[in-house]
Parts: sequence; C-alpha cells; structure tokens
Amino acid sequence: MKTLADRIIHFNHYLDFQGILPPGINLMNPYRQSEDIRTIVGAFYFKYYNDNLKRHMILGINPGRLGAGFTGIPFTDTRRLKEKCNIAYSGRETHEPSSVFIYGMIDAFGGTTDFYSKFYIGSVCPLGFTAMGKNGREVNYNYYDSRELTRSVEGFIVESIRKQIDMGMSTDICYCFGTGKNEDFLRRLNEREKFFDKIIALEHPRFIMQYKARFKQAYIDKYLEAFNQAKDING
Repeated sequence: MKTLADRIIHFNHYLDFQGILPPGINLMNPYRQSEDIRTIVGAFYFKYYNDNLKRHMILGINPGRLGAGFTGIPFTDTRRLKEKCNIAYSGRETHEPSSVFIYGMIDAFGGTTDFYSKFYIGSVCPLGFTAMGKNGREVNYNYYDSRELTRSVEGFIVESIRKQIDMGMSTDICYCFGTGKNEDFLRRLNEREKFFDKIIALEHPRFIMQYKARFKQAYIDKYLEAFNQAKDING
C-alpha cells in the first residue's frame, strides 16, 4: 500500500515546468539536480511521512539555493538535515538562516517527529528560480519578483497545489510563510480556486532572521500559537 511518503516523492520526482521564463531568469529544480538529492528526499519523507495520516500544509515562496536547493527539503539546509533530522549528508555544507529559525521552532514544538506528523511544508511555487545579481553572482529569485514570471508560472502553481492537496492534505487551514507578496498572491488564488477554508499567514523565516533576529523567540511563540489552531484531523 502506497503511503504519503510515496506520493510526495512521486510528486517531487515528476515536477516539470514547461513554460517560458522571462529573459535572465533560470529554473532551479533540485529534484532533477543530482542523485544525492533524490536519495536525501527519499530518506526524509520515508522517515517522517511513511503513513497515511493527513497533514496541514505550510506554503513558503519557492525553493532557495542554500536550503531545498541542496537538500530537496523545504527550509532544510545541510546542517539541519544532519543535526536535526539525523539524515546522512557528505557534500558541501550550507547554512540557510530560514532553516535556523524553522528548526528552532520545530524544537520548541516538540521535535521533528511530532512536527512532521502534523504538518507538511511545501511552497506556493514548488520549483525555484535564480538570476544574476548586481555583483555577477547567482541569487535567489522569487516567483512574484516580476509580473512576467508570475503570469508564466501561475498555471503551474495552481496545478501543483491541487496535486499536493490530493495527496491527502487537510484543507481547513493552510499556513503561509510570508505576510507580503506571497500572502497576497496565495489569498487571491485561494479566492478563485477555493483550495482552503482559511489561510493563516506568518512572517517569513528569512525576514525574521534578517530583520528581527533579536525577537526570534517571540516569533517562535507566534508560530506555535498559530499552529495550535490546527485541529487534530487524525483523531
């Protein structure tokens, strides 16, 4: 019998955007990037999602270079992968501030096993994007950073959210990481597509770590209070 882990891995494996990207924007698909990432993804989801329990969805923006770009796991850099999830990794070490916050929050929630038994973290756009920065180095690029890109990927986003819901996710509450453009876009989309009964938006972990780091504990408390609104959907 297939489990939620099987369905998530299948979804990631077959993610494929066939649209046209604006000039200068590159697609980042970590699930086709290397066999090592596919191995990590399998290990992670079979460890935490090898059942058929429902989860509440959490949607970030899109995968970033130093988190999911290296591990295939949203908001999980290589250090947190090893230290918090106890999953082997031997490649280049990455440090992603968002991952630091998320795993601090997960520790406060009760640990990875408890958290991931109740929640599934994805992204509004499940594939990432990069562009060349002013210093000539590759930087993250968000799906909402240009109208052209947003229009190009909107159909892909709608299809991807529906596929993830159909894997066995709860639709009473969806959590959105990002209280600005990500929230605005997801709310507009939800009004039209009726994905979820309610959306609860929380400040993005990157924003917290970059601008509000001294209030980190207060934001962790805010996250925990919000997640407590998710009822026990598995009895």
